[in-house]
Amino acid sequence: MGEHGVSKRSKAANREDSRPGEPAPRKAAAKKAPTEKSAAKKPAAKKATAKKAAAKKAVPKKAVPAKKAVPAKARAGGGATKPATRAKPAKPAATVRPAKPESRLAMIRRARRINRELAEVFPYAHPELDFRNPFELLVATVLSAQTTDLRVNQTTPALFAQYPTPEDLAAAVPEEVEELIRPTGFFRAKTKSIMGLAAALRDDHGGEVPGRLEDLVKLPGVGRKTAFVVLGNAFGVPGITVDTHFMRLARRWRWTESDDPVKIEAEVAEIFPKSDWTMLSHRVIFHGRRICHARKPACGACPITALCPAYGEGETDPEKARKLLKYEKGGYPGQRLNPPADYPGRPAPPAPGVAPGAVQTPSGAE
Repeated sequence: MGEHGVSKRSKAANREDSRPGEPAPRKAAAKKAPTEKSAAKKPAAKKATAKKAAAKKAVPKKAVPAKKAVPAKARAGGGATKPATRAKPAKPAATVRPAKPESRLAMIRRARRINRELAEVFPYAHPELDFRNPFELLVATVLSAQTTDLRVNQTTPALFAQYPTPEDLAAAVPEEVEELIRPTGFFRAKTKSIMGLAAALRDDHGGEVPGRLEDLVKLPGVGRKTAFVVLGNAFGVPGITVDTHFMRLARRWRWTESDDPVKIEAEVAEIFPKSDWTMLSHRVIFHGRRICHARKPACGACPITALCPAYGEGETDPEKARKLLKYEKGGYPGQRLNPPADYPGRPAPPAPGVAPGAVQTPSGAE
């Protein structure tokens, strides 16, 4: 309390209120500060926005080019579409040059290289019919039509045991011959052929097989293929044997486009020297029987894939292709009961029920 009965605290408060311009106490100032600041900011913010708006009006707007009309198809896709731009000229596509056709000279070189490669793969290639003389080879070749060489080799031992010469076969009873060669198929027609050629050999050639093509093709049942088999393997006269295997591979290797055996023979004869004709035939036939099959070639196990235009027609997987190999290449017996000494495979078994003594023995005539 002061002198006049008024508290010192109230006097101090009255003094503070009565002094304009002096700062308020801390607590009061803390409460009033936010409102004073916000009140001071509002007019400043309004002034700033007004200045920005005036500045925008003062700056002239850039001219915006009018958008091109968008086709109806583009508008149908929905969504915002970009303005159409001028299409850039397309770059010319890289032209793929077709492979040049193989020249004849290149084909001849490739064909001869195939022959050399097959000579290394099949150095033991030989005729796969058992025979001891030209007469037996001639009869066996006629019987081999529309059947396998193995079936013929299992049939001829009994036939030649009973009829060893042309004279004996020409004088045979047809029904007995038919029964002996029945396993080869078409036995009636084949009986007429082999008995007819036996009679022709007896009557016209003194019981001997002629060594000329023009004489052989006149015999019953003998065509050019059979004649060249006999000439090449019994007389050493070169010839090309165009059987089904040779014909198939010659076309696959593009040595020819013909399906006529006579034309194929003539075209292939122009590719290879005459001295190669007989062994070429054996090698191609060996390859066709063991590797390059008709329905499913073993491409993955073929030694001449780099030279073959038909690679890929068969099985290319090496493991699967090896299972398709036949005869000695697949580990199975060959077709001959009496193969040459250099044959690496196993001999074929005789026909069931044939006595061992009836099987032909090897001869140096081959």
